[in-house]
Amino acid sequence: MAVMEQPPMGIGVPAYWHDAKEELMKRDRIMRKLIPQFGAMHLIGRGEAFTTLARSIVGQQISVKAADAVWQRFLEACPKCTPAQVLKAGPEKLASCGLSKRKAEYVIDLADHFKAKRVHADKWMEMEDEEVISELIQIRGIGRWTAEMFLIFNLLRPNILPLDDLGLLKGISVNYFSGEPVSRSDAREVAANWEPWRTVATWYLWRSLDAAPVMS
Repeated sequence: MAVMEQPPMGIGVPAYWHDAKEELMKRDRIMRKLIPQFGAMHLIGRGEAFTTLARSIVGQQISVKAADAVWQRFLEACPKCTPAQVLKAGPEKLASCGLSKRKAEYVIDLADHFKAKRVHADKWMEMEDEEVISELIQIRGIGRWTAEMFLIFNLLRPNILPLDDLGLLKGISVNYFSGEPVSRSDAREVAANWEPWRTVATWYLWRSLDAAPVMS
């Protein structure tokens, strides 16, 4: 399970959170036991879009500690963390921050997509989930899982089911199948009962493992 971390922006409870909790507890006996254990805790939105995505690329496949160190050096090189600043820095300067050659290329590609407006970040709040995902996965280094984490933590979408997330699968295994391994189809079947609040149920399953992924 990837761990992606960023300081919270301090926004309030998502507008749908209370209703989602109530409905999930009515429909699902596991959620009925799980949700009250976490009191007033809730999903917290994180970061500005470009920064969030850049950090997610920086943190891929390395430890949280290593990712934090590289990110701090990246911010020294690009303190405003804007697409223009990243493009001006170029791949060699990014590599000097500790990024691999490939990750440096990915961050440059991300900046290029934003600067050239090949992604419509200003319209993402109004776009459908799959429309946003289809834009994001055109950027090198961003796969479906990263796009789904972005929808959950940045856009606060209520009905995301990240079937590639090991934490979600483990949470379903532990809470619904007594620890037996579960397949994606098992997870999809369990989650059918959570519509249209699959994000919320997923978040509580992450909390049950004390390992919610937070975007890097």
